[in-house]
Amino acid sequence: MAQSTPFRAAVEAGDLAALEALFTEDVRLYSPVKFRPFEGREMVLGLFGVLLRTFEDFHYVGELEGAARTNADDETAPAEALLFRTVVDGKQVHGMDLLQFDEDGKIKEFTVMVRPQSAAQAVQQAVYAGLVEAGLAPTPAQA
Repeated sequence: MAQSTPFRAAVEAGDLAALEALFTEDVRLYSPVKFRPFEGREMVLGLFGVLLRTFEDFHYVGELEGAARTNADDETAPAEALLFRTVVDGKQVHGMDLLQFDEDGKIKEFTVMVRPQSAAQAVQQAVYAGLVEAGLAPTPAQA
C-alpha cells in the first residue's frame, strides 16, 4: 500500500500541491459525473479542487491493492482501491477510488464509483455546479 499513502495523505489534508506531483501529465479520471474522462493533470487538479470543497466529512475507510490489466496484451500495472465515505448535500455517499500507477509510481488512471443512485445524483449536481463556478465547465446556457 505504499503507493497510495502519499495520495491518501494529500486528499485527507486537502493538499492540491501534493496531489499535482502524484499524477502523470496525461492522467485520466473516470467519474460518475460525466461519461467522458477528465483528461490531463490540470483538469484533474481542477476537479479535485471542486471535490475538496464539495465533499463533507470525507474519509477513507479501507484500502485494497493488486494489479490491473492495462491493455489487450494482458500487461498489468500496480493498482489500488481506496474505499471512502462522505456527505454531499445531506446525502451519505459510499464510494471507491480505483488508482492505476505507471512504472514510476505516478497515478495514470483514476476511476471513481459512488453509491447509492440518489447519492450519485447529488454528487453529479454538486460537482457540476462547482465545475461551472470554477470555470471548468460551461454554464447550462452555454452547453
